[in-house]
Formats: sequence, C-alpha cells, structure tokens
Amino acid sequence: MSAPQGPLTGEIAIVTGGTQGIGRAIGAELVAQGAQVAIGGRSADRAAEVAAEIGGGCRGIALDVKRRESVDAGVEDVVTALGEPTILVNNAGVNRIGPAESYGEDDWAEVLDVNLTGVLRCCQSVGSRMLERGRGTIVNVTSIIGTGLGVAGRAAYGASKGGVTGLTQVLAVEWAGRGVRVLAVAPGPVRTPMVEEAMAKGLVSEQAIVDRTPLGRVAAPEDIARAVALVVSSGAGFVTGQTIVVDGGYTAMGAGAASAQTQGE
Repeated sequence: MSAPQGPLTGEIAIVTGGTQGIGRAIGAELVAQGAQVAIGGRSADRAAEVAAEIGGGCRGIALDVKRRESVDAGVEDVVTALGEPTILVNNAGVNRIGPAESYGEDDWAEVLDVNLTGVLRCCQSVGSRMLERGRGTIVNVTSIIGTGLGVAGRAAYGASKGGVTGLTQVLAVEWAGRGVRVLAVAPGPVRTPMVEEAMAKGLVSEQAIVDRTPLGRVAAPEDIARAVALVVSSGAGFVTGQTIVVDGGYTAMGAGAASAQTQGE
C-alpha cells in the first residue's frame, strides 16, 4: 500500500532509531502526512516488522549509527528503494545513568558515540547528498536536558544532547545557503515504554512530572512526532538553526505548580 496523500507527499524520509517510542511515532506521523519513510534500526528484521505495522509503504532498513559503513549502506538502500532522501530525522539515542564522580569511561564513550557522533555520521552521509541536490531538511531529536536543564545522573546524556544543539546550529549556518535546513526538537518527559517501566518501578514520579507541567500531563510520543512533522513541512521553510522545545511548558515552569496555582487565585 502506498503512502497517503498529504502535506509531505513527495518527501522521502529516513528516521533513525525508529523501531520504538518516539522514533516509531515520528515514522508513523510522516507516513500519515504523505511521506515515503524508511525506518532505521540496528536489526533489519525488527525495522522491517515495525515498518509493516506502520504501513503506507513504510520500509525498514538496517542502520546502526555507531558504524559509518552501516549508515552509508542504509542510505544507499533508501536511495535504491525510494529515491534521494529529502528528510532526515536523527532520533537514535541511548542513556546510561550514574553519578558524575564515578561515571565509567566506557559508558561515557557509548553515550557520546551514539547520541552525538552518530548524529554527525548521519548528517554527513545524508546531508552531503542533500547539498548536492540543493534541498533537504534535517531534524535532530535532542532533549530539554541539552537545553540548559541539568538532571542528576545524566552527565554523558546531558553532554551529548548539548552537543547536538551546538552541532545543529553550526550545520544550519553552514548549509542554509545551499538549500538544507537543520533544526532540533527537544522533548521533555515522554511516555515511552522505557519511561513507563521506570514509573512502574518507582524510579520516576508521574505525578511530579504532571505537577511541573503547565499543560498537565506527560507527553505522548505522538506529541513529539507532530512537532517534527510541522518543522519539516514547507510551512516552516524559513526556520533553521533552532531548537524547538516540546515539553508542555515543563522548562518554563520556574516555580512549583502549587505555588503557581496559589498566585493565580
């Protein structure tokens, strides 16, 4: 079945880390808006399974952001099957939590390699093709932890996501005059399977997140997906180099929710 007609009809998108959570939701949303989409994952079989679940002509490809040859091969697969990519969403990411004073160098290297260097690898592989054609949009999925919000135990994660923010700005400046936009989307807390598991174990308090969020709920992956679809559309054609925060007001909430409600009475 081919992709439906919509505002992204004619676009060809690659979504890394697309087999679950936010990445899967992004792939589904781009398909719903008319794009042809390739879901990238370390396992070709899993990526193909998720692509079949999404439908609309979505394809699964093996793409491990830690290996340059895998990135390049995955991109070539997309070009052969669908055509030259016009949208790249860098969503693949990992996290290793631990105190900064004893954080292991292996964990540090793993997080930085996937979350930051992996983004660079994909931007170079896909971006070079976009630059040759003079057209394309890249969205890097970062985090509010990379936009000035410190969270204990996330030394490597925060450093990697802050690096993505800086990389996004540099690429946007370098490539704008050559037809390629580069942006970032920074989610706040999102109800992914990993977060739901942490909530169930008592490691994350859902109520604390809700109390801190002016819109009064934890984000769904689809909230992030719709923001990505918005910024890759022609309606956002004059937007580049920016990090779009999608957190329901979480980072804007300076005082606690209870204090804010009292002041409003």
